[in-house]
Amino acid sequence: MHQKTQEHVEKYHDFFGFQFLIYIKLVINNSIHATYSKKAQYFCSMIEDKNPQRTPLSELGEFKLIEHLTDHFKVTQKSTVKGIGDDAAVLSFGKKQVVVSTDLLVEGVHFDLSYAPLKHLGYKAIVVNLSDIYAMNAVATQVTVSIAVSNRFPLEALEELYAGITAASKFYNVDVVGGDTTSSTSGLIISVTAIGEVEKGKEVLRSGAKPNDLLVITGDIGGAFMGLQVLEREKEVFKVNPNNQPDLSMYTYIIERQLKPEARKDIVELLKELDVKPTSMIDVSDGISSEIIHLCKQSKVGVDLYEEKIPLDPQVISTCEEFNLDSTTIALNGGEDYELLMTISQEDFPKIKGNPNLTVIGYMTEEDRGMHLVTRADEKIQIIAKGWNALTDQA
Repeated sequence: MHQKTQEHVEKYHDFFGFQFLIYIKLVINNSIHATYSKKAQYFCSMIEDKNPQRTPLSELGEFKLIEHLTDHFKVTQKSTVKGIGDDAAVLSFGKKQVVVSTDLLVEGVHFDLSYAPLKHLGYKAIVVNLSDIYAMNAVATQVTVSIAVSNRFPLEALEELYAGITAASKFYNVDVVGGDTTSSTSGLIISVTAIGEVEKGKEVLRSGAKPNDLLVITGDIGGAFMGLQVLEREKEVFKVNPNNQPDLSMYTYIIERQLKPEARKDIVELLKELDVKPTSMIDVSDGISSEIIHLCKQSKVGVDLYEEKIPLDPQVISTCEEFNLDSTTIALNGGEDYELLMTISQEDFPKIKGNPNLTVIGYMTEEDRGMHLVTRADEKIQIIAKGWNALTDQA
């Protein structure tokens, strides 16, 4: 092998590992099969790059990373109604359309088993995926569940996990129809794919909002994040004094919002009963600031969100005061509430007026007017996405 080539091979071996050496040897020996030619060309092209760029994923964040990696994917199948970029993909197969969504839950990133019971975790893993289906105005019908698990988990632990999965599948009337299992060297990883169906023309995307539409949210928000703060605090207390038994009776609602959330299947049914089809919709998994920005960018509109209209449970307010946190900031950026954020036409307002499940919190404006929070002091502050980001500060 040429000396300069040998130097590059050694350099890129550290970056790509053993697979790289295999390709290089095949190329040098002129023995590479046509099937691998494109991969070999890619690796060979890397030899010419003496200073490969290494951009930290935290610089992009989750959503910009997805956009960056998937921007080149083009829809070529007639059955693909909506691909990447919404809560779920929409596929057309006749009168009914199929809705598909996938999520990963990774130990140490999305959950902490020091305070998250495995049964609750199994339940939550299903719920967070079904929430995406309901955000498309669809009905969930099936799920597949795949896990990667380390050898520190005995059979009994996995039975607990699947007891939660079973409970959720029964409650939401979905079938568990498949999945996969494999080993892991870094704890527990859960991947769930949710499948649903919706009548053609009834699906709701993120891109349909219009100026003057009302911004509406279900339930209340901020509870899941504050529940997490309580659990994290008690975890630190336990580290100092393992004999300490925490009294969590004051926080039952917000802890349940964190450990055992519910997806808003009832809202899809309610909207059908009220004869209301939202113009756009998204589930609240990363905080309403992030979700509002998604709706605005994809619908090409602005928004005025009114601080005084944001629904907060009294337990959220009192716990924010205890932790010296601003409740509005928590509502905007907390995440994991799995409520539905939607826009509806003003013509539909009389149909939802007074309904305890739905709260009007703002209205959509022209795109050039921007995205703003209107404070209780009647000041306008630009909405910035500061919701939870799985890629921030991760190794």
